[in-house]
Amino acid sequence: MSAPISPSSLPNWLPMLRWMRHYRRDHATGDGVAAAVVTLMLVPQSLAYAQLAGMPPEAGLYASILPLVVYSVLGTSSALAVGPAAVTSLMTAAAAGALAPEGTPIYGWAVWWLAALSGAISLLLGVLRLGVLAHFLSHPVLHGFVSASGILIAASQLKHLLGVPLNGTTLPSLLAQGWHTVGGTHGPTLLIGAGTLAVLLAARRGLRPGLRRLGWSATAADIATKAAPVAILAAVTAVCAAADAASHGVRVVGTVPAGLPTFTWPGLGDAGWAGLEPLLLPAFLLAIVGFVESVSVGQSLAARRRERIDPDAELRALGAGNLAAAVSGGFPVTGGFARSVVNFEAGARTPAAGLYTAVGLAGVAAFLTPALHHLPQAALAATIMVAVLTLVDLPAFARIWRYSHSDFAAMALTAALTLTVGVEVGLGAGVLASFALLLYRNSRPHIAVVGRIPGTEHFRNVERHAVETVPHVLGLRVDESLTFANARFLEDYVAAQVATRPAVRDVVLQCSAINEIDASALESLQTIQERLAQAGIRLHLSEVKGPVMDRLQRAGLPARLSGQVFLSHHQAIETLAPRGATSG
Repeated sequence: MSAPISPSSLPNWLPMLRWMRHYRRDHATGDGVAAAVVTLMLVPQSLAYAQLAGMPPEAGLYASILPLVVYSVLGTSSALAVGPAAVTSLMTAAAAGALAPEGTPIYGWAVWWLAALSGAISLLLGVLRLGVLAHFLSHPVLHGFVSASGILIAASQLKHLLGVPLNGTTLPSLLAQGWHTVGGTHGPTLLIGAGTLAVLLAARRGLRPGLRRLGWSATAADIATKAAPVAILAAVTAVCAAADAASHGVRVVGTVPAGLPTFTWPGLGDAGWAGLEPLLLPAFLLAIVGFVESVSVGQSLAARRRERIDPDAELRALGAGNLAAAVSGGFPVTGGFARSVVNFEAGARTPAAGLYTAVGLAGVAAFLTPALHHLPQAALAATIMVAVLTLVDLPAFARIWRYSHSDFAAMALTAALTLTVGVEVGLGAGVLASFALLLYRNSRPHIAVVGRIPGTEHFRNVERHAVETVPHVLGLRVDESLTFANARFLEDYVAAQVATRPAVRDVVLQCSAINEIDASALESLQTIQERLAQAGIRLHLSEVKGPVMDRLQRAGLPARLSGQVFLSHHQAIETLAPRGATSG
């Protein structure tokens, strides 16, 4: 739970107070340069992600202004750039599209509330210091979800690239509609989209090494490569304006209202609070996915500067940022990978870089939107498709398969359902599958019969090493904490091992890997003790950790054991078996 806010803890809640005390001129220079580069990058990105989210282009700019200001006050990362992102934009479109078609008032109402609700959820989790909840989203599930989302995002942009109507929300429906409508492909639109796509891909793959061969520094070449899409889209826009592409049926961005975002409040609608119920689960998933993506980027960049970020403060900053996006006419935001890396490499030293970027974007929204009129939607679609290529990590499926078939099953299930049913179902099923696998693994802990390595005091698994064993002593090493989930498994395992060894008179549980024994497991140990005693067998414990032993003593178990508690497993064998009473 959160502690009361005192003057000494105020910087933990307002991290800006911490970095502002040490702000210097060189910080301002680095932040200003980074802001200029990121502003150029964010203009086409914001427009593209607004298109992906089913929102008007100005919404993308608005979603990139006030959230940046809020994050600079509340965030703890010196380089994280907050704004629209591919996966959260797709999730927004999927959730709002389930209620109404794009462009309708209800769709805009749903997007507003998705941003507000996800922001409120993140803010509440941050205030309660529950950032640890994000740890329950396993990496294989997240990889499967993000890869599938990348494929789905690319497929959803085919309608803009080909100039055909596609209204599906799953990969099979999009491909089926695309197959039936491909004959109606608009030639000029395809030419613009495919051409832009080819140039963007060529720039991504070849521009950096080309600039390096020309003598550019690695940092400058990286920044130029990441900023190249701005120049490419500017050139495409200029060509389309000169050719009046819109008069030839090419869909362009059109008129983008000039001006700064204003306060918006759509109300609750006719259904009142009950009308928000369909948005609660999508908003929660948006909050968790946005936080995981953001904190992963923030931590990786912080590690490169030997800094640290506060996950709970990041939750609060993202929550407040999404609330700011909602009230300023934007849509759900998070910390984006590409723009954060560019911000970092361009020299951002403090969160003030976000403030400067917001000022730059505000200038674009106020004065430069007429220049966006002839920007073709096909070019924005190409931008999105190139951007999401980094999300699709197909080799990860092979890596996870080789390492863990069960984790691969959760990953594949998440990806398959995301592609075929929807993003919410896919992610939800993946989380449930992860919990199911966790419970299954915990219910079947690894238990090894151990013997002594000759000439040493070390005990290892008899199935992996050539060891010495004592016929009348059964040594078992339990490699998991004992809980209600696996206590019954331990009972059955001990009974089965004793049944196959008639000579056993002593059972020693080596507890070196046991960090916790809950009440259910305590009762199981008592049951094992009683069953072994009835068979004339003593139960002993060895290498019990201090905190575990304290709890066992409070429960009185050591006093009721038919055997003893030994400091080490070696001591147990030396006590229970005369030297030489061993077999290989």
